[in-house]
Amino acid sequence: MTNRLTKRAFLGQAAAAGAVVGLGTGLGAGRARAATQELVLSSWLPPSHPVVVKALKPWARDIDKVTEGRVKIRILAKPLGSPPAHFDMAREGVADITYGLHSFTKDDRFKNSRIGQFSLLGNDAAAISEAFWKVYTEDLGAEKEHAGTHLLGLFNHGPGVIHNKERAINSADDLKGLKLRCPGGYISDLMTSFDAVTILTPPGEVYEKLSRGVIDGVTFPMDPLNSYNLAGLLKYTTKIPGGIYNTTWFLVMNPGKWDAISKEDQAAITKLSGAAFAKRAGEAWNYADDLGLKAAKKAGIEIADAPAALVESVKAKGATFEKKWAESLDDGYDGEAALAKFRKMTGVSA
Repeated sequence: MTNRLTKRAFLGQAAAAGAVVGLGTGLGAGRARAATQELVLSSWLPPSHPVVVKALKPWARDIDKVTEGRVKIRILAKPLGSPPAHFDMAREGVADITYGLHSFTKDDRFKNSRIGQFSLLGNDAAAISEAFWKVYTEDLGAEKEHAGTHLLGLFNHGPGVIHNKERAINSADDLKGLKLRCPGGYISDLMTSFDAVTILTPPGEVYEKLSRGVIDGVTFPMDPLNSYNLAGLLKYTTKIPGGIYNTTWFLVMNPGKWDAISKEDQAAITKLSGAAFAKRAGEAWNYADDLGLKAAKKAGIEIADAPAALVESVKAKGATFEKKWAESLDDGYDGEAALAKFRKMTGVSA
């Protein structure tokens, strides 16, 4: 209740301070222009993170431009809640727009989104994100799973890898007992099946837990070695072609706020969102991974491709999880066909 009251008070102040009323150009002196609608986007990634700088902020600027200033998005430097709370924050109106990981939610509301978390999905974050948007929305009921919000975008980060400070991962046995931070979802299940100890920790807490020895390593893409300054705490990075996993992300909006926007401006925003935002966010992740790779090399981290036997173990276990997921879907959803379509789009064969 406190969050909701705070939000109402905040929006009241924002409306009072941010409303813009003026004369319409060329429409006659007596016709007033509609007030500017300011939307608050709660952001929990570091403000300097490439996804914020190269995806969210340009997207917001473009929306301002195409709506001729009628819709403005203010990206907060600090979030209004914890990362796992962000979907419900948009649904309940605590924030107007939010983003986050589907795997942060512990229930099954986003079960179909798991298609974008499996191993061997692709090597390019933009291609993966575009495939995820297309397959999830066209074949797996993305809008239904995001009920209570207006779905603006979906995306993925770059290929997931294993970073750790204890030992090189040359076989499945090397994963046994390793304490790994995982984002939940498929990769947590996969690492548990290899007898690793999985710990769900928000990204912002990883540095402290690594430095204190609470965890031995992380499942992440390359990016956090730079964006969360982890490179100096790690010694080994193990890569698998197509990624050992991925994460799926949503960008959603409070439906009441969406309905308050004119149909004309809704259409303009939609054109900048969806598949277009998936590509933009994926390209930002590619840039972020490049920075992470540079940080890894500078720190002297040993970066190696997983040996063939380990890759085959991941494929075998991954196939088991994929089949279980596909069989769990509601009638009308063909998980196996959707996965085949996804991998065809990204050019990866499992």
